[in-house]
This record gives sequence, C-alpha cells and structure tokens, in this order.
Amino acid sequence: MRCFPRAALWTALASLSTPALAQPIPATVITATRIPTPVQEIPAGVTVINRAAIEASGATDLAQILGTVPGLRLSQSGGAGGNASVFLRGLNSNHVLVLRDGMPLNDAADSSGAFNFGVDTLADVERIEVIRGPMGALYGSGAIGGVINLITRKGTSSGPLLSGQIAGGFPRQIQGHTVLSGARDGWDYAAIGEATSQRGFDTVPQRMSVFRDTPQGFRAVTGTLNLGYTPVDGTRFSLLLRARRADFGFNALGFPIYDNANSSGHVENFLGRIGATTKFLNGSLESSLFFGRLEDDRRYTQRLDPNDPNQATNDSRFRASRTDLQWNNILHLSDYLDVPWLSATDVTLGYAHTEDAARVRVRSSFFGSPYDQSADAGMVTDAGHAGLQTTLWDRLTVTGQLRQDAVLGHTPLTWRAGAVLAIPEFATRLKAAIGTAFRAPSLFDRYGVDSFGYVGNPALRPETARGWELGFTTDIPGFGKPDIASVAVSYFNNRVRNLIIVRFDPVYTSVNISAARTQGVETELTLRPAAWLSAKLVWTYTGAQDAITHQRLLRRPQNMIAASASVTPLPGLTITPGVSYTGPFRDFLIDNGGFSTDVGRSPPGLIINLNVAYALNPKLTLFATGRNLTNSRFEPVNGLQGPGASGLAGVRMAL
Repeated sequence: MRCFPRAALWTALASLSTPALAQPIPATVITATRIPTPVQEIPAGVTVINRAAIEASGATDLAQILGTVPGLRLSQSGGAGGNASVFLRGLNSNHVLVLRDGMPLNDAADSSGAFNFGVDTLADVERIEVIRGPMGALYGSGAIGGVINLITRKGTSSGPLLSGQIAGGFPRQIQGHTVLSGARDGWDYAAIGEATSQRGFDTVPQRMSVFRDTPQGFRAVTGTLNLGYTPVDGTRFSLLLRARRADFGFNALGFPIYDNANSSGHVENFLGRIGATTKFLNGSLESSLFFGRLEDDRRYTQRLDPNDPNQATNDSRFRASRTDLQWNNILHLSDYLDVPWLSATDVTLGYAHTEDAARVRVRSSFFGSPYDQSADAGMVTDAGHAGLQTTLWDRLTVTGQLRQDAVLGHTPLTWRAGAVLAIPEFATRLKAAIGTAFRAPSLFDRYGVDSFGYVGNPALRPETARGWELGFTTDIPGFGKPDIASVAVSYFNNRVRNLIIVRFDPVYTSVNISAARTQGVETELTLRPAAWLSAKLVWTYTGAQDAITHQRLLRRPQNMIAASASVTPLPGLTITPGVSYTGPFRDFLIDNGGFSTDVGRSPPGLIINLNVAYALNPKLTLFATGRNLTNSRFEPVNGLQGPGASGLAGVRMAL
C-alpha cells in the first residue's frame, strides 16, 4: 500500500472551508466505554444519530441512515432486503459488531458472521451510537473496525402518549408506525408497531442489455415492546421483546446476469431480553444483569425460469440462535477519593457468556448441476473484562480496558487505552487511542461443507488486529458566538493478521494466511452561522490494501464526501438537503452484456436527497422526502444498481 499522502492531509484541512450539517448529540455516550461519558471526552471516532436526526433525514431503514457516517462505507446489493455490508475504516464487513442495547446481533449462520444492514427499519430506534476503532477490549469478537449500537425507544414521559406516522409515495410505497409510551408509578413502557411496503426497483443496471425493469419489492412488519419497572430509585427491571418479518425480491445474478423476477427472500427474527439494574453502597456501585435470546431464520428461493441461460434454482435456509448473558458493574471510585486533582474516577468489571448455534442447508443448481452446502454447529464464548476511566486536573481524561475471551479453544487477550486532553484556552481537545481486537472464525469457517469439495477447518485461529488513531476537535468563534464553526480531524491506522481466506490446501478449506492494512483521515466541519441555518461536511480518505499482494481491497473507495444542512426559513418549516459522493473503487466488473470480466475500477456516484417538514402545531407535522432526486444510476456494487428516484410524503402525529 502507498504511504498516506501528505497532500491528502492538506486537502482534508483545506476542505474544512466548505459548509456542512450540525446534528444534535446527546450529552453522554454509553457504548464507547460502558460508562456514560460526555462525547467530547471519548478517545475514539464517535457518531451519534438521535431520534430527531432520523426524522429530519427522512430515512426509513438502517442502510439509509448510516450512509453519511465518517469512515463508514455502506455497500448494498440492490435495494431494501438486499445484502448490505458496512466497511468501517476500510476493514472487512465482518469486522463491525452490531448491538441492540448492548447485546450482539451478528448472524451466526452467515458464512463470515457478518450482519445484514439491508433489512432493519427504524421506528423503534431511539438513537444509534457508532464507535470507530478496535473495540475488542469492550465487546469481544468482531469489533475490529468498531461497534454500532442500536438503542431501543422507551417511555420517558407521563403517559399514555400515542404517536406515529403514516406516509405513501412512489414507486408504490407505503409506510407507517405507531408508538404507545409512558412512565408512571414506577413503570415505563414503549410499544411500537411498524409496517412498510414498497414496489422497489430493478437492481440490474440499466446499462446492461439484459435489463427488463423487473422490480424487487420489499415488505416488513416489526413489533417491539420495551417494558421497565422501577420499584425504588436506582433499581430497574426490564423486558425487551422484538419480532420482525420481512419478505423481498432480489436478483440472484448468475453469469451471465439474468434479469429475473422469481427470486425471493423471507426473514424472521425474534429477540427477547430480561434484565435488572440496581445500585449498592449508596449509589457508588451500579450493577446490571441481562439475559437474552436471539433467533434468526432466513430462507431464499428461486424457481426455475426456462429462459434463464444459467438454468438456476435455489432453496436455501439459514437458522441461527444466540443465548447471551451479561453481568456488568461500574464502581465510582471518586466517591471514596479525596484528591483535588483527581475526579470522575470509575472502574468497570464484568462477565459475558454467549452460546451460538447455526444450521445451514443450501440446495441449488446451475446449468442442471446441483450445489449443496451445509453446516450444523455451535460454539460457546466466555469472557471477563475490566476498565478504568478517570479525569486528571479537569483536563485529561484517560481510559483503559482489558478483556480475556475463551472461544473455540483459543484465549485471545485484547486491550485498549486512550486519552483526551482539553485545552479550554483554545477551545480545543486532543485525542489519542490504541487497542487490539479479534474475530473468532465463523461456524461455517470451521465446520461447513459443500458439494464442490469445501471442508471447514476446525484448527483455524482467530483473526487479530491492532489499530491506533490521533485527532483533534476545535471550536472557532465568530460574530459573537463561541462556536460558529467546529472542526474535527482524525488519522487512523489498522493492521489485521491471520485473515481467513479459502484456498486449496490440499483440499478447499479456510486458512489463516492473509493480512490487511488500512489508514486514512476523517474530517468533519460543522457551521452554525445563524439560528435558522446549520451545515455539516464530512470527508473521509481511506487507503486499504492486502498486506500480502499490496492490491487495494475491494469496495473501499479512497474518497467519500457527505454534506447536509438544516434550514428553517420560517417558523415550523425545516428543509434538510443531503448530498453524498462515493469515489471510484476496485471491484469485480460486470460488462454491459451481464458477463463477469475482470477486477478493475468501478465508477463513482453522487446521490442527492431532500427532506422537508412543516410543523402545523406541536402535535402535527407534515413531511415529504425525496431520495436520489437525480435518478443516479450509481452501482454501490458493480453489476447491481442502487434504488432510483423515489418520493414519500405523510404526516407525523403526537396525541
């Protein structure tokens, strides 16, 4: 890989003169250290997307809302329902760990253990915390590139309160949800129901001769119950139940690509979790215990089409389960220390036990030849973790974490250390962090088999990584305001070893022989020139390469830019435009005839979105959202075109 160019760094600093969108950030973030911490004191790349930001963007699914996060590249194979992968800081898609309220969600039945970002909708999400950088010392396997935590809505105000929205638009889509919530007499509750349906778009690029305009539709229903009971101050018992069902069409590709309408996916998901949180020692010790169960069931089918040159059929089913037990503690040592220069000192301790199981049955055929794949296995992970966070002289916040895992016969030890130095005289904070992480082999890596001769390798070792970052944030005064503009710049550097790939050795199997390096710069500029206008620009440069062959890694563009604004020209009227640019990237190329050609440069793309909302009164808001307004034919994955222009208009109500 080429060394990170100095010119790119100067370009990053120069780009900070361009306008961009201010997004409200809550006072504290939980995911980054397991301790509620002010966002400015966290030594990591942090992005928080709260409920107001979700509604202001007009996004209705997880893939839409994550697309503008610094350092994050979302690669979706088609529209809603299609497989969507996230690359954080240029690392692999299975190097990002997804959580729901702290419980891991990554799919044990996926061949690489990755999470599909293309199915989940957003009605029951209160906020999303994205933490970039190695987080293995906090969350264990899979957190090499970072962690994305989906935090569920809950009742916070006296109720019952009823809210929701209903919207419709083109091409033939309808979406709605209701939220019943409240908090009274020690109880808090939130019951959310959501349904969405859309005609969708044809994912075969229009440039191809085989394009037939056969759209792949999407339908999903989600129900969530978040219930809590607080018998005394400081103690809360909780119950979370979430069920989701999605049905969608997709293009099964084939070589050559055939534009069919007979491939469909069906996904069912259930999450149940109970927990208890309480305080001891006059509040100095906070202890929580959670027990969760996750069930995933995915099925994909393709009927035989006589006109398909591939003569392809498919009936595949992937079932996974996870049992998760977590015991976490926070001890506020500062309650016992009387040291003038030492404040806010907290210690974390915890234990986690996870049991995963997967059952995979693939039955397909191509050109009349059958292909079968299967896996039926499980694994158990046990881990203990500890951490320390303290602030010195009200200027320097230092954090450190350590975790010992035991999984699949291996005992990886991971750690992380970081610091943030506040320089209030210049309204600036400097940050630095370094840490390690790992990814345990997936169940298919170790135990899968297929009819082409692949045999899993039980002797695989975990993938391991080390990463570090340096950065700063600063506020720029002007026109009587202390922060008319804010600038944030971070440099990151990661190295991954023992990467798992498939090769003939002496049979087709998975082996630990690859390595990767990534580095880059994330820049953010926020402008607040007036009470009615804010803007934000995000520019990320990423260099990602195979450390063995020195080739650029697939689907990691070097340059990504996102710009957005919030304009309130009249009371109650909010206009939120957004523009995202994805630079060219290396990918498997598909020609205009639908045939695979070679690995090469896939073209860049520009997407423009717009959301307009008008609050008639505090309880009634009209809104309209346009996505991909220029009908860009950008292919996030070469050979699969992204959704075309669409519009959605509706009403948001609160009773």
